[in-house]
Amino acid sequence: MKKVIVVGGGISGLCSAYYLVKEGYGVTLLDQTDMTNGASFINAGYITPSHFIPLAAPGIITQGLKWMLNSSSPLYIKPRWDMEFFKWALLFKKSATTSKVKKAIPVLKELNLKSRGLYEELLASHDFDFHYERKGVLMAYCSDKAEHEERKVAEQAIREGLEASILSKEKLQEIQPVFSDKVKGAVHYQCDAHMTPNHFMQQLKVWLLSQGVEFKFNQKVGGFTVKGKKIVSLKTQDSIFEADEFVLASGSWTSKLVSSIGLDIPIQGGKGYSTDVHRPTDITLPTILVDARMAITPMDGFTRFAGTMEFSGNNNTIKKERVEALAKAVKTHYRDVEIQPDELNRATSGLRPVSPDGLPYIGKTSKYQNLTIAAGHAMMGWSLGPVTGKLVAQEITKAKTMV
Repeated sequence: MKKVIVVGGGISGLCSAYYLVKEGYGVTLLDQTDMTNGASFINAGYITPSHFIPLAAPGIITQGLKWMLNSSSPLYIKPRWDMEFFKWALLFKKSATTSKVKKAIPVLKELNLKSRGLYEELLASHDFDFHYERKGVLMAYCSDKAEHEERKVAEQAIREGLEASILSKEKLQEIQPVFSDKVKGAVHYQCDAHMTPNHFMQQLKVWLLSQGVEFKFNQKVGGFTVKGKKIVSLKTQDSIFEADEFVLASGSWTSKLVSSIGLDIPIQGGKGYSTDVHRPTDITLPTILVDARMAITPMDGFTRFAGTMEFSGNNNTIKKERVEALAKAVKTHYRDVEIQPDELNRATSGLRPVSPDGLPYIGKTSKYQNLTIAAGHAMMGWSLGPVTGKLVAQEITKAKTMV
C-alpha cells in the first residue's frame, strides 16, 4: 500500500484524506494543533456557486483603502512591516482587473458546482449523516450602492445559468420577517446550500479513524528532506515522517512551509471572526449582510454570526472592536435580534488562506514529482473542500481530473 502524508487538518486536508482512502492509499494526517478549532470549524458553512467573483475584483482596492486603517471595518489591514505581505498585495492589485476576473469566473463557478455535487454524494453515501440544507443564501442590502452592485452580480449569475432571484423589500419581509425596515431587499441565490461545519468535521474525522487513517496532532512541520525531484520525508519537533506522496493542505502557513524547498506560493491569512447563539433567533435563511460583509447561518441547534476580513499576520488574537462591529451590524439589519455580551465574549477566529487572484492552488508542483498543493481557497474553503480533495486524489492517482 502506498503511503501519503497530508499536512493540515482543515476541510481540504480531511477531504483529501477521504478520497485518498477511497483510492486505497494509507494516509497519515499531521496538524500543528489538536484539530478542534480554526477556520474549518468556525466558518459560515456555505456551499456557494453564487461566489463566482473572486475577492480581487475591480473596485476592491479603492474600497479597501477607505477601510484599511479602521480596525472595526469589514476589511482591516494592520499596519506592519512585512515584505511577504507587500509582495502579495502587489500581486492582489495586479489581479483586480476586469480581464482577470472574467477568466476566474468560469473556474470558480465550476469548482463550486462540482463541490456541491460531491457534498450531496457524501450525504447519499451513508458514510455520514450530517446537516445539509439547500435553502439558498440571501445577499441582503441596506444601501443604494450595495443594491446596485448586487443586482448586477445577480444578472450575471442568471446569465451563467445559476438560480437567482431579486427580492423586493416586501417580498423579503414575507419570507424573512425578522429583517428590520433598514434592509431594502436582497438577492436570493437558490443554487447555494449550507451546513454545520464543526459537526461535519467531527464526523469526517471519526470516519477516517475507522478506516485506519493515523492522526498526529500538535505536529509542526520544520523542514523537508529532498532527493532530486522528490520529497523523501518531512520532520516535526517529534518525528520524521516518510511517505511516497505528500499533500500540503496547510492553509495560511503554506507559503512559509514551501519557501524552505524553493517554492514561492503567495498566500496571506485573512482572519475571520464568528460567534454562536444557542437560543431562538427566528432567522431561518442563511444571509450575507452585504454592507457589513457579515454572514449569518441557521445551523444545527444554533445560529452562527460570522464575518470580516483582517490581514494582521498569522495569529488568533481577538480584536474586541471587530466582534462588536458584528453585533452592531446584527442590530441594524434585524428586529429583536441581539448578540449578548457573554456570546460576544465567546467569539473565536480563524485564518482563511487568501491567494492574490482568488483562485486556489490545487495540484502538483513542477519542481517535485510527489508534492501536491491544496491551499489558497480564501472565503470558499468550506465550499470547495470536497472538490479539492477529489482533485488531490486524482492528481496522485494520475486519473483524469473532474474539472
